[in-house]
Amino acid sequence: MPLFKIQVNGKEHSLEAEGDMPLLWALRDLLNLNGTKYGCGVGSCGACTVLIDGKAATSCQMTLAEVGRSKIVTIEGLSRNGDHPLQKAFIEHDVPQCGYCQTGQIMAAAALLRSNPKATDEQIREAMNGNICRCGTYYRVLQAVKAVAKESR
Repeated sequence: MPLFKIQVNGKEHSLEAEGDMPLLWALRDLLNLNGTKYGCGVGSCGACTVLIDGKAATSCQMTLAEVGRSKIVTIEGLSRNGDHPLQKAFIEHDVPQCGYCQTGQIMAAAALLRSNPKATDEQIREAMNGNICRCGTYYRVLQAVKAVAKESR
């Protein structure tokens, strides 16, 4: 079996796996990083969103062979103590319901605010469009992301 070296949350990992293994399963099954969730498996729901070189990406649609030397950040790597401004804002705005989409939502928002820290409501809605919330907390997600963007102004 091939050996892949990937960078996740600032650490290099050597993984024995097939090259067509989705990054999602490598993160969950081989590295025990279970914050990244499986939702649809076709890149439509956003539950598996991670940052790859600072940009939001659905990890169910990227294989280990495609990752290469990219820098991957999962929800576990966003902050050491779960105190990233987005994580705090999601709690303050009562975003979590079932919580399943939450990590993907936070990672998509982190990618947006990294590239556009002063994002407008329209830009936030557009960036978050690929993340589905079965509980319907979209307005609260917008308010939480908007609060963090407002702090950047």
